[in-house]
Amino acid sequence: MADVLLLTPGPGTLATVLPALDFLPHRVTVLPLDPSVLVDSPSADVVLLDARRDLTGARATARLLQSTGLAAPLVLVVTEGGLTALNADWGARDFLLTGASPAEVEARLRLALTAATDSDLMPDSEEITSGDLSIDPVAYTARLRRRPLDLTYKEFELLRYLAQHPGRVFTRAQLLQEVWGYDYFGGTRTVDVHVRRLRAKLGPEHEHLIGTVRNVGYRFNAQHDRRSASEPVAEPANVDDDGALTPESPS
Repeated sequence: MADVLLLTPGPGTLATVLPALDFLPHRVTVLPLDPSVLVDSPSADVVLLDARRDLTGARATARLLQSTGLAAPLVLVVTEGGLTALNADWGARDFLLTGASPAEVEARLRLALTAATDSDLMPDSEEITSGDLSIDPVAYTARLRRRPLDLTYKEFELLRYLAQHPGRVFTRAQLLQEVWGYDYFGGTRTVDVHVRRLRAKLGPEHEHLIGTVRNVGYRFNAQHDRRSASEPVAEPANVDDDGALTPESPS
């Protein structure tokens, strides 16, 4: 039995979106498509996204979910006419037609969950490279132009985690959870401090590798995404006492 989160715009219900799910033993939570809901939504083994009516809005939501580091596999619920709009950039693992039988729904959910589990079990032993930067997860070393970086354990873990998901935006809370763990009781300012230290150790020429997404969090910018010399680089951001992002003051 799996925990299933169904996101649907408007007054959608399980009976109208995917009736077959009513006949299966999974625990289903139905929530509206709202930014606040996406931030505070309960954990789930699989996320179903209702894309029956508003394909443009559903695609934007799917990409937002992926950019914020959705861990659960995403499965789209579509009509047959909506199949022509689906492609890889939605970031979905699979799709279901709204009239799918209970047997088909069960099989597709099982396959999506199995694929997600297999992906989680894959060893993170492969060296990560991005331009001049190379990270060896086994030896716990990071090198910049073949020069070892003197990183603390948490600095290395933060850099490794971001580099493993290039371009994906993570909130401070997500990074705190993934790098420091569930049992860490420190505040999200810890992430800002470690990001500043990492940027200092990467140096002015490579500090852009850790990018700030204002009002959201941080992401790893692959080396080939570097801005041109004529384009201004956004200043790193801090969090003020009200939780809002503010530019760092020059030291």
